[in-house]
Amino acid sequence: MKQILFMVVFLSLGIQACKKETQTPIVLEYGTVNDVDGNTYKTVKIGDQWWMCENLRVKHFQDGSNITFIGNVNQDSLWANTQESSYSFLNDSLFGCFYNHFAVQDVHKLAPLGWHIPTDEEWKTFEKTIGMSSTQADQLAWRGNNQAEELIVKNSEGWPNGTVPFGVDTYDFSILPAGCRLFNGELTFSKSAFFWTSTSASSGNAYYRYFDYQKKNIFRQTTYPQYGMSVRCVKD
Repeated sequence: MKQILFMVVFLSLGIQACKKETQTPIVLEYGTVNDVDGNTYKTVKIGDQWWMCENLRVKHFQDGSNITFIGNVNQDSLWANTQESSYSFLNDSLFGCFYNHFAVQDVHKLAPLGWHIPTDEEWKTFEKTIGMSSTQADQLAWRGNNQAEELIVKNSEGWPNGTVPFGVDTYDFSILPAGCRLFNGELTFSKSAFFWTSTSASSGNAYYRYFDYQKKNIFRQTTYPQYGMSVRCVKD
């Protein structure tokens, strides 16, 4: 009996060892990109895509023309009612800037030369690369399982106490809780992160991604272009 038990344990350990040996290690490539204002961003290759590891903080379009700045003090109604390409920020050096979707779509181009704002499909490609199924990626609302943990900064540092996802930042995407600027101009921060895609819906709204301190998965939906959200760029 002891001999049989030993063989079963040995076989089990052997299977586990084989499983470990067949796991493909994640190897990341890194680079940098500069925007028109001279800001330098760390970049990372994830699958076949090159992404910025930081939120965009540029204050001019690619051709050097101005993006309208709307401040945070007594200017909520101005933000809510503008149809111009606009930005604002709380801490641009840490969180980057919030842009409305008019800026994302502007023909003068928000992204650095050779880069662009990712489409909804490019975000889905990214999500599938980090483990989300195709069926889940195509859905709206909360999708996937623990993909948010793969993208949030390690140990969820900088996120509030009680944060559910334990950030492992497997892909050096380093998401922080920048929050957003609501369509009525109010600011939210510290418990969430919002990212625009460049894709508009038939309703005139636009697709975005949302990460929350109480969720391990990723939210996909459309909303008003007046929202101010963070932007990550992807290489052409």
